Amino acid sequence: MDTIYKRTDPGNIDMSVISEAGRIIRAGGLVAFPTETVYGLGADALNPAAASKIYEAKGRPSDNPLIVHIADIGSVYEIAADVTPEAEALAKRYWPGPLTMIFKGKDIVPKETTGGLDTVAIRFPSHPVAKAFIASAGGYVAAPSANISGRPSPTTGDHVFCDMNGRIDMIIDSGYCNIGIESTIIDLSAGTPMMLRPGYVSEEDLREVIGDIEKDPAVFGNDTSAKPKAPGMKYRHYAPKGEMLIVSGSKERVRSYIMERIEEKPEGVRLGVLTFSEDAPAFEGADLVADMGRSDNTDMTAHRLYDSLRRCDDEDIDIILSEEPCSGRLGPAIMNRLIKAAGHNIIHVD
Repeated sequence: MDTIYKRTDPGNIDMSVISEAGRIIRAGGLVAFPTETVYGLGADALNPAAASKIYEAKGRPSDNPLIVHIADIGSVYEIAADVTPEAEALAKRYWPGPLTMIFKGKDIVPKETTGGLDTVAIRFPSHPVAKAFIASAGGYVAAPSANISGRPSPTTGDHVFCDMNGRIDMIIDSGYCNIGIESTIIDLSAGTPMMLRPGYVSEEDLREVIGDIEKDPAVFGNDTSAKPKAPGMKYRHYAPKGEMLIVSGSKERVRSYIMERIEEKPEGVRLGVLTFSEDAPAFEGADLVADMGRSDNTDMTAHRLYDSLRRCDDEDIDIILSEEPCSGRLGPAIMNRLIKAAGHNIIHVD
């Protein structure tokens, strides 16, 4: 398959690119497109055969549900069976934006899109190119991240091209994604709302709007044997090719440990460090130093995280040592991605 690669500026959208992408989706094809979080791999959410192509292109397990992306809030009522007052309050505050809500689904949404579940996950992205594309495609675009399953999520068109060239029909490149990590997921389909994945919309943000929420203990707790409520969260995600280790502890002890590992690394082994601006000079002996911004700027860390992991692959890094993010507003979401990328491989040096 020859993959079409088109660029368009989100501030001056080329509608010919959008129209071409919309036609491909309506014909049952696959298009990668930018959102404010990460790039998505889109198909017609209401077309079972098209949704199935996503799993094949990504190598994604078929029980891992797809998120249905919409271009206007009214579309929710067409595919969700029970839109609660809590959902409406969250939509008013955070849509369009980086929040995915799970509802009881209507029969119009095929099981190929929902991963065989009776619920449907819905998001209304804020990226102008995404909104124009979804509208052109018919209003319902199923889309996980546009990467090979298990790899770091793509935050640039180049990342998508690296993974998906020859696998999908088209890539729309609009530069870097502003946020850089996936949307927050909250389940509103039964009982007390439950947060299933941390993201840019924080736990505190959610509580401010709807009050009491629960958190999936398999995602937010320490029991690695627990089964997540969201099927996709049980799979390894965001992983670079090299062995990755998160170093946890005081700044001084973490810095000392990483410096020792750099000095002692065996000949022929390439070692990379995911670090912060204030610590980066101390690790200049590493084969790669990926600066994720100041430790107190979690927005910047989120923005740079996946690009840093992909740089490790580009530089053939064998061992990756990551500093632990601070506990700022996005700290839990960033740590969630790092833990998944490292396969829960954490060392405590205090």
